[in-house]
Amino acid sequence: MNRLVIIGMLIFSVFILFCQKNDESQKETGIRLIVRGDDIGSSHAANVGCIKSYQEGIMRSVEVMVPCPWFLEAAAMLHENPGLDVGVHLTLTSEWENYKWGPITCAPSLVDSNGNFFPKQKDWVNENATDAFWNARPDMQEVEQELRNQIEMAMAHIPQVSHLSGHMGISSIDPKMAELTSLLAEEYGLQINLDDYDVRGLRGMGSNKLPCEEREQILIDSLETLKPGNYLLVEHPGIDTPEMRHIGHDGYYHVSSDRDGVTKIFTSPRVKDVIERKNIELISYADLKRLE
Repeated sequence: MNRLVIIGMLIFSVFILFCQKNDESQKETGIRLIVRGDDIGSSHAANVGCIKSYQEGIMRSVEVMVPCPWFLEAAAMLHENPGLDVGVHLTLTSEWENYKWGPITCAPSLVDSNGNFFPKQKDWVNENATDAFWNARPDMQEVEQELRNQIEMAMAHIPQVSHLSGHMGISSIDPKMAELTSLLAEEYGLQINLDDYDVRGLRGMGSNKLPCEEREQILIDSLETLKPGNYLLVEHPGIDTPEMRHIGHDGYYHVSSDRDGVTKIFTSPRVKDVIERKNIELISYADLKRLE
């Protein structure tokens, strides 16, 4: 082979390797942020707050609670906002004192004496607790059927479902639950594992008992310190309405003001200015797949 041809091929190969490495470095140098809002479908106030946080703010993924009374309204709203990425927020608990929901299947081992989900996911101290899902020793066949129905109902009503998550951390309270969730995610094509994309949790907005202005500043300070990488911020948008003022439980009766504050922060011009100035890319769970 001609010596000049060989040299030319070597130069071309080096050039290709340089371009590949340059592409990889560009993928790694950006700051990407997933802003996720949980619990759409749980109330009308949550539905309004979540959609506003997307349309006017920084939220790009939202988690829907299928068994809740306001699910169908949430599904209709999500149809009108196809760009908002959706996760099925697998729900096996009903935490509020005077506002409850239960399974969408016949699942007697998953409910209390009133036919509602238990308020807690697990009592880590008292294994004989009677107010927690896992301590009630649920029938795993009933758990699987309930979660399947939740996933299938969400996918039937919402075209842009991309992933699964667990309400109140239900998916990770036991290895059996983690295994089942992973199995269902694979089967339904909803497997997006954040660890595969090195997604780190953002420091967030501080205690929900702090005033909205302080929480906004905490988020701004956190955004200011971000280095290149992928990050996740999880919060619960809502709006302050008579409906939401009557939702709460011991230690958390300020749900309405807290979640209204989250919506204000997610739509804050100050927060959006920092994101724009630092060239932070707002992405969704579904967007992670394009980074592969």
